[in-house]
Amino acid sequence: MANPDFEELVETFEFLDDWEDRYRHVIDMGKAMDPLEDVLRVPATKVDGCASQVWLVPQIKDGVFTFRGDSDAMIVRGLIAVLHTLYSGQPAADVLKIDAAAELGRLGLNDHLSAQRSNGLRAMVERIRQSAATA
Repeated sequence: MANPDFEELVETFEFLDDWEDRYRHVIDMGKAMDPLEDVLRVPATKVDGCASQVWLVPQIKDGVFTFRGDSDAMIVRGLIAVLHTLYSGQPAADVLKIDAAAELGRLGLNDHLSAQRSNGLRAMVERIRQSAATA
């Protein structure tokens, strides 16, 4: 069910030999994102359950879901970028059909994130799903 951009990310991860290279790639993805303006870093956009500061700003236009996000931690910014690759551009109704755990598992993220990071990632996925469900 993943979109072509996420499939490309899966292929990139398969090409990278070790987790350190994958980790660096995730961080580079986060660095490539535009920062979120301070005016959008408010309690309403903050994601609870993350060890780091995380903000997600969903948008649904013409039934298509996308979001912007930011974090004060480099790896978490990268995880936001990974989620953006997975979810953005999808019809809002399809966002709820995506099995994020399975898709992210294809990247091997489940095995290499700390318990706190994994909990934060789940909190971000849940926020995305809630946003799409209210559309």
